[in-house]
Amino acid sequence: MNQKKTARRKVFAVLIVILLIASWIVSFTGAGEKFGNLGKQLKYGLDINGGVYVLLEADTPETGTELTAIMNQTKSVLENRVNAMGISEAQVSIEGTNRLRVEMPGVENAQEAIEQIGRTAQLQFFLADGTLALTGEGISDSQIANDTTNGGYKITIDFTSEGSNLFAEATEKAYSGSVEPSMTDEEGNVVGSSAIVICLDDEVISAPLVHEKINSRSCEITRPGGFTETEASSLSALIRGGALPANLTEINSSVQTATIGANALKLSVKAGIIGLALVLILMVIVYGMLGVIADLALLLYVQFVLWIMVAIGSVLTLPGIAGIILSIGMAVDSNVIIFTRIREEIQKGKSVRVAVDMGYHAALSTVVDAQTTTLVAAFVLYTFGTTSVKGFALTLMIGTVMSVVTAVFITQLFVNLLAESEKFGTNKMFGVNDDGTPRFSWNFNIKFIENRKKFYALSLAVILIGVGAFAFKGFNYGIDFTGGTMMQLEMGEKVDIDEVKDTIKDFDLDPTIVYAGEGNTQIVIRTIKDLKSAERMEVIDAIADKYGIDDEKDVLASEEFGPTVGKDLRANATKSILIAALCMLIYIRFRFKNWQYGLAAVAGLAHDVLVALSLYAIFRITINNPFIAGILTVVGYSINDTIVVFDRIRENSKFFKKKQAAELIDTSINQTLSRSIMTSLTTLVVMIPLFIMASSELRSFLIPLMIGVFTGTYSSIFLCSPVFYELTKKEGISKYEDNKAKADKARKKSAKRRDDEGIRL
Repeated sequence: MNQKKTARRKVFAVLIVILLIASWIVSFTGAGEKFGNLGKQLKYGLDINGGVYVLLEADTPETGTELTAIMNQTKSVLENRVNAMGISEAQVSIEGTNRLRVEMPGVENAQEAIEQIGRTAQLQFFLADGTLALTGEGISDSQIANDTTNGGYKITIDFTSEGSNLFAEATEKAYSGSVEPSMTDEEGNVVGSSAIVICLDDEVISAPLVHEKINSRSCEITRPGGFTETEASSLSALIRGGALPANLTEINSSVQTATIGANALKLSVKAGIIGLALVLILMVIVYGMLGVIADLALLLYVQFVLWIMVAIGSVLTLPGIAGIILSIGMAVDSNVIIFTRIREEIQKGKSVRVAVDMGYHAALSTVVDAQTTTLVAAFVLYTFGTTSVKGFALTLMIGTVMSVVTAVFITQLFVNLLAESEKFGTNKMFGVNDDGTPRFSWNFNIKFIENRKKFYALSLAVILIGVGAFAFKGFNYGIDFTGGTMMQLEMGEKVDIDEVKDTIKDFDLDPTIVYAGEGNTQIVIRTIKDLKSAERMEVIDAIADKYGIDDEKDVLASEEFGPTVGKDLRANATKSILIAALCMLIYIRFRFKNWQYGLAAVAGLAHDVLVALSLYAIFRITINNPFIAGILTVVGYSINDTIVVFDRIRENSKFFKKKQAAELIDTSINQTLSRSIMTSLTTLVVMIPLFIMASSELRSFLIPLMIGVFTGTYSSIFLCSPVFYELTKKEGISKYEDNKAKADKARKKSAKRRDDEGIRL
């Protein structure tokens, strides 16, 4: 029976190795002409492919179901408009309750695109005297066609039944000559008395003349010489878009060139490969053959994550890449927990086979608990985050699930085969010497509980300094929190920043300008004024006129945040942290059956958030949108580490009943300390190359994550467990302590009684 089981395992192992090799080959080379490599299969966000997005806020008094209906109608109209513009893979999505996000990949001219979809965008048809004839609701379709009479192109308009009747009445009156013209056309000239004036957002986009009453479901717009294809397509798209149910205000917009995104992607991938290679090497050095198995699982894990993203059509963004790379570091954690447990069982004198079975059994609950809390943080992040943060959270969620799958199933399969092998199933192959001592490990005997007040004082000192820094200077909020504008331009050479400031001084921006790019040939302009796309173009045009740059191609990126966006970000950040903490408290209470564990863990979360905020205040690090993702990931990472320690405390309290609470907790922390160091080390090893090589946007994600690795590891070791001790020391952590305390109390009572009796005698 065992032989058959081993044979099946060998078959599965061979198939997995073949799958691993094939997947990496296909990822790099593709599979035939119709199936491209991984790079071609993945969908990329605007920050990589380039393009424009605009966040629009609906100005409407409606609430509840009526607001939902209006937003859905508005979304449909905007989808028609961007589709009519011929933009492939354009997306319109509702954010929150009254906002719409429009993403237009590949678009370079932000101003033209934003004007095309319209800000308040109400389509209306007037008579020449300003009398409203009909609105865009009366239009069912509009297309372009060749104009065989005038040459060029013409626009055709199809009406709804009601729209046809209204248009017939309007054209009859216009053709009668009884209309006194008062409106002007798009060039400012007074229109003819027989004109039908078409307005979008109260701006005239066309004023064709009527030559007869039009009593049909369609009409044509022509002009002598015909329209060009571009003119006809643009006008037709605006008419076909219809009227929006609500006025829209631009509160956030961004332009990103494909060049800067491609460079960031290239550097991120290179940094990710370097980080992955360093982790693979580190695992082999520390764990030997077990490390080889972990590397195999990790390489398969990377393939799973990336191809799952292809399968579900997920869009890969630069923050998403940060999420993948972070999850690689954290995926190692599951293997580290398992390998540590197996080694411990071998050191107790058990055979390799028994140690593998018992090690996996002991580690499984810890792995699931630790990764579940990370999943909770990622889910909350995805629910309340903005689009870029959602990309980070999605890849983190996929990565967290797959890390458990690969560690529990793939790693276990190969470790069992290794244990069953006569040649490889030896202590040496599992990193343990013949005498049962580990070949590579850290042995600690630190008195954490005895020195806990020193750790409390250190944390309190950092937080108090941070509070002082905040009181005097406040936080250094980025423009996505305060509201403002960012523009990044390629100048072709290093220019004088003071000269650039002088060039745009008339705009009263009070800007901060810094160099960027190779050779400092780029400049990044930041101002707290929120400039709409048209206002940004005026600033860019002034610089272009001065320095002779192309005001389209050389605009690498520009972004504007309205002041309301920052308020929402802060509100969502607070809400996300509180919800994540509550969910984790409930989960820990359910899993550990003890409220003290949950309270101590939440205390650690509060500590990590406060320390991170303190460091941001002390060192004036910019707090921006990615900071929210970083803080929530810190919360997940910290809880992950804390649960591993708590799980060991819970286990030891069952088997070491005669140990006092302080000794038991110290033992548990020391037993898991090597795992904590290894996990933190692998996570940092993956992130450091990315931090050095990647773009500033990715660094803004990585800074809070790196801070979180340190604070999360520190709190789980030096704070959460001591707090748990404070909460449980009175009632005792074991029955032995409880019985011992009762016995001591009884002895004292008995001694006092004997003394009293002696006095009476």
